[in-house]
Amino acid sequence: MATLEDILILKSFEQGIIQAERPFDETLKPDPISYYSIEDLLKDDKTAVAVAVLEDKLIGSAYATITPGKPHLKHNMYAYLGFMYVDPKQRGIGINKSIIDFLFEWIKKQGITEVRLDVYNENTVAIKAYEKAGFKKHVVTMRMKV
Repeated sequence: MATLEDILILKSFEQGIIQAERPFDETLKPDPISYYSIEDLLKDDKTAVAVAVLEDKLIGSAYATITPGKPHLKHNMYAYLGFMYVDPKQRGIGINKSIIDFLFEWIKKQGITEVRLDVYNENTVAIKAYEKAGFKKHVVTMRMKV
């Protein structure tokens, strides 16, 4: 699990995510931007921030946060996954899956059975990785500039 001591590397991971996602979203403001309050995620008892470590170096991250479900859904609570990043030199060897598996164990211990995440429709590499981990497409968010 990540700690506040990891904040600088986690913030660099966040910038890596933003850089990777920028081509998929013309609505993002110019740099510098931030997606997350990493400090708040680390302090939140309903959130687990997981990291992958190789030779004492952080190489990947993700979080799971327990979130209330909508009143019309069967599940009262669900886990939302975000902040998924793996160092580009370490991709393709199962690091992301290991982080997700670790978070799934934490999620199950919280009594949660539903897990969701968001991914850009054009990010086919990420979609393929999430499908490989067992996720299925569910809802498509559409937008239009007027």
